[in-house]
Amino acid sequence: MIRTSRRLADGREILYFDAGDTVPERTAEDRRDLPPVSTRSQLRWDPLLGEWVVLASHRQTRTFLPPADLCPLCPTRPGREPTEIPEADYQVVVFENRFPSLATGVDRDVPPTAPGAPLSELRPGFGRCEVVVFTSEHDRSFATLGLDRVRLVVDVWAERTAELSGIDGVEQVFVFENSGEEIGVTLSHPHGQIYAYPFVAPRVEKVLASVQRYRRETGGDLFADVLAAERAGPRVVAANEHWTAFVPAAARWPYELQLFPHRQVPDLPALTAEERDALACVYLDVLGRFARRFDTSMPYIASWNQAPVHRGREDWWLHLQLFSLRRAPGKLKYLAGSESGMGAFISDTTPEDVAEQLRALA
Repeated sequence: MIRTSRRLADGREILYFDAGDTVPERTAEDRRDLPPVSTRSQLRWDPLLGEWVVLASHRQTRTFLPPADLCPLCPTRPGREPTEIPEADYQVVVFENRFPSLATGVDRDVPPTAPGAPLSELRPGFGRCEVVVFTSEHDRSFATLGLDRVRLVVDVWAERTAELSGIDGVEQVFVFENSGEEIGVTLSHPHGQIYAYPFVAPRVEKVLASVQRYRRETGGDLFADVLAAERAGPRVVAANEHWTAFVPAAARWPYELQLFPHRQVPDLPALTAEERDALACVYLDVLGRFARRFDTSMPYIASWNQAPVHRGREDWWLHLQLFSLRRAPGKLKYLAGSESGMGAFISDTTPEDVAEQLRALA
């Protein structure tokens, strides 16, 4: 993998990643007249839930579902407006988000607490948000990228995780893809994102607490025991030498998979070359099953659960959550009163039935 670093017109970093020994020279310049990125994010502590909330009101003006000929993630080519990517073609590109929720250049001068709320600590919205563009082809999807390109994306995810983890103040790196307008995607070009949080995300905090409690009470490894049981059970959908994808026994979403490596590793950079090869294969497999389940494309979120940067790494087991809110043709699972109000999920499907459906789509 060859990495080339350049700068956009407003100073943001853009990185080109190319597979192979001979790649095009990346010299195109961004000639747009762009104002500097202005980020007014802040973190506010919810003392009742014990969680951080990010406020990013400047994102209200971000680009929203532009027509294909104005897509900011397409290459910059003659006859069309310049885009976020100055080159006329590319393989995989990563750049700093123009409308970030978190940024390293955020204003650090903030009051200690929110107005009128002395128990709600306030912090700058420090961090970094990156966009990962998987292909220059606007009408593709991740499931149709091909094995070589997916393998390159895996390496890019690992490289970015390692680099962002090295930023002072970053506590967790979150790699994810939102796919489909029903999920809330605002740009249809195939892409994902990476957030470098200045805190450990609530889900990871909760899982880590469960893992550590299980170890104290039983002396066992909760991740290992769950994986061993699922590999021997009725909900496995796909597997190879290094990875197993299964529908979790207590799935919350109508269609949900978890993808685990067979070896305990804390994050994507820790995977070997063979494990990355195997990941590309099984990931394309399960995405293809999601794509073929209904006549219309399955909206989904692919969420990599990586270890915190500074604590709990020896207890963590890297895994992917892949889930969709589509429950039937033309029907979505809405997070209504119980889910949104109380955080108590009620599922419209059974994990065993979903696993059987997805297995049948080989």
